[in-house]
Amino acid sequence: MNHQNQKLIGLKRNTVELLPYQSKWEMIFLSTKKHLEELIGEHVLDIQHVGSTSIKGIAAKLIIDVAICISQKEIIEKITPVLESNGYECRGDKWENGGYLFVKSSEPEVRTHHIHIVELEDEQWRNYLYFRNILREDYDLAQRYLQLKQQLAEEFPEGRKLYTEGKDKFIREILSKKYK
Repeated sequence: MNHQNQKLIGLKRNTVELLPYQSKWEMIFLSTKKHLEELIGEHVLDIQHVGSTSIKGIAAKLIIDVAICISQKEIIEKITPVLESNGYECRGDKWENGGYLFVKSSEPEVRTHHIHIVELEDEQWRNYLYFRNILREDYDLAQRYLQLKQQLAEEFPEGRKLYTEGKDKFIREILSKKYK
């Protein structure tokens, strides 16, 4: 990982701060993707940039969210030691809330990356892609999401869990329309 990229991202754990969209986030993702492909590419089906940093025009927390698609859960056992030895901290199975999670930090308690590992057959994989794509395509919907995020960030600057919970209803509403 290019050390220069680390300065462009990073947020103290449990805090919420939004910055306007920056095209550099895509470059950071591409660098991260290349690094992950070198480390574990033989074990994964796909690597996608998800979360608000992947949506042009949306303010975001300075954490790059990466979704990695695998064919079966057992692959996690093979890739965990490789990821951990390269600075990705295993945070365990969060399947219902985003897959198996690894985090990368630039310094103690400052997160730069959330790596979500999800099985191809898991609905969460489809949800990540659908939610990102619908916000990329629907400007008005993206603006509604942005307004909600800004309101929650103002309300919970030291409460990332409350911020995330506050977005949940909106996200579930959008995902409920996915097959209609």
